[in-house]
Amino acid sequence: MITLHGFPFSNYHNIVKHALLAKGLDFEEHIAYPGSEALLAVNPLGKVPAMTTAAGTVLSETTVLLEYLEEKYPEPALYPADPEERAKTRRLMKLSELYLELPARRLLPAVLGSAVIPEATLEEVRAALQRGVTGLTALAAFSPYLCGDQCTLADIYLRYALAIPRLAGPSKLDWDIVSAVPGLREWDVMMAGSEIAKRVDADQAANADEFMAYVKKHMG
Repeated sequence: MITLHGFPFSNYHNIVKHALLAKGLDFEEHIAYPGSEALLAVNPLGKVPAMTTAAGTVLSETTVLLEYLEEKYPEPALYPADPEERAKTRRLMKLSELYLELPARRLLPAVLGSAVIPEATLEEVRAALQRGVTGLTALAAFSPYLCGDQCTLADIYLRYALAIPRLAGPSKLDWDIVSAVPGLREWDVMMAGSEIAKRVDADQAANADEFMAYVKKHMG
């Protein structure tokens, strides 16, 4: 059986978890936090997520896990069949990571702790997020999914990549990223309404206190 190593409060963990559920695959979750011995045992970088395949191979890095799942378990497909459309899907995934999730992640020390973010950093984050907003506005179809009528990995990736901008934007930048992209609010509601998203969100909420206690003890 596949084992997903990580924790339900992690958005990257949840990207892979959502893909596993969307493909209807049997898997188990092994709760392991960043830098812990349990996680280091399967990923020497101590990062979430990692995955042990049914064959016993241990893999890490979110995009690597997603590509493996798509190649190993091609049905139901989470990429369009057409190579051109697949490339567009990957482009939106990369945009979500580089211009939405990663910039906003720089604000987490202030959101989860008491760190003070310098004004220059705030402006850098805002500028990067604006590039993401501009790109998403231009490239996403929202008809009803990002790439058309099929839910793809771009939709799954963006849903969880938005977690940190959604968390940090209003409080640290006075900016609601979801409202800044026409059609994104409606897409967000649609995505949240799926049974898979409800399960992932419920597991995330249930893990919140334990994760925050871990942060306070080990990273505070």
